[in-house]
Amino acid sequence: MPVIVVTDSSSRLAPDDLKQNDIRQVPLHVLVDGVDLRDGVDPVPYDIHDHAHVTTAGATPTELVDTYRQALHDSGGDGVVAVHISAALSSTVGSAVQAAREFGPAVRVVNSRSAAMGVGFVALAAARAAATGADLDTVEAAARAAMPRGHAFIVVHRLDNLRRSGRIGTTASWLGTALALKPLLCLDVDGRLVLSQRIRTVSKAHAAMVDQIAELIGDRRAALTVHHVDNHDAADQIGAALTSRLPQVESLTVTDMGPVLSIHVGGGAVGVVVQISE
Repeated sequence: MPVIVVTDSSSRLAPDDLKQNDIRQVPLHVLVDGVDLRDGVDPVPYDIHDHAHVTTAGATPTELVDTYRQALHDSGGDGVVAVHISAALSSTVGSAVQAAREFGPAVRVVNSRSAAMGVGFVALAAARAAATGADLDTVEAAARAAMPRGHAFIVVHRLDNLRRSGRIGTTASWLGTALALKPLLCLDVDGRLVLSQRIRTVSKAHAAMVDQIAELIGDRRAALTVHHVDNHDAADQIGAALTSRLPQVESLTVTDMGPVLSIHVGGGAVGVVVQISE
């Protein structure tokens, strides 16, 4: 039986991708006025990022144990590789490590150090290795090899959501002029959200993001996903600009950022995840 890959709902993998690659998914959580909504399972308001009393939570140890147990059974004991959202952004990896202890070395937890489709690309790399009949060590290695080839950028319209959620430190020196900034942010090698560039307007921030991505990819092949929070037009424009600048890109998808991440980055945000090909 093949090794089974597990991820969480932050990955933004489409249902068809999950099914075709036999990737199991655990939900992250959106808490609205005390009501717990499971991302990818329960209906979540499309404008959840605008709600005043809303927070998020990672996958629980119980959910992870149940999913890992079923996946391990389905693998015939060959093992599970669990690829999750950056530990710097969510408690999920910590819970995953705790849950995996129940199964010993048969369940391997990979901190993707990424978010959104950055998690998805790593999970897909692992699943493709598993589909070839690779053993547990090889599937885990495939996931880890995909991580440094991934990069993520995002332009937010306001910093309020990030400051409220603690994903950007309130003592950062550049927050003093936050009202005049449309910052270009990126995930660093540790999966932390950091400032890449200070920019005055949204249009210039989007252009700077396209420039940085084009420079990063150069003449290499890559897969791209453009995520957005209720800003499909801007996402389409950025996708078109990237396709024009980078004709060798193998795939480009435009999709929403999902409720959990949208709560932290706020309305209007547009991000791009890059996966450099091998």
